[in-house]
Amino acid sequence: MVPGTLRPGTLDAVTDPARDDSRDEVLALERYRGPWRDDDPDANFKADVALYANLDPLGTLRGLSEATGLSIGALAHYVLARYATTGSAGLLELGPEMVERLWAPVVAAEELGTDEARLEAYLKLRALLSWLRVPLEHDGGYS
Repeated sequence: MVPGTLRPGTLDAVTDPARDDSRDEVLALERYRGPWRDDDPDANFKADVALYANLDPLGTLRGLSEATGLSIGALAHYVLARYATTGSAGLLELGPEMVERLWAPVVAAEELGTDEARLEAYLKLRALLSWLRVPLEHDGGYS
């Protein structure tokens, strides 16, 4: 192999500046169970975090580590990075135009602030999502 090149699926610490093990960090896993205020704008998220506090993610990572030979730390890094970039990946898959089309009924409903407007927004979102699901439900997709 030519020095300075990467084999597919590998990182070469000498030639790849993206691989800087000196930036590896230690992360303590904490179980969050609350409390939070009823008027906390992040209450739903905090409730979801508290719900998952009862689970031990390391059991899954240990099993995956044993099966693949990858370290638990490498797997945890992958899971966190993948989860943290899911929103960006979703935007790339849908595209900015479709995201704006999906968001427009929500904005219109919130400006009016009525239950009728929110129901109308739901029906518009349902129609847009139904259209996006066509290839998943029917052979041939869009023809």
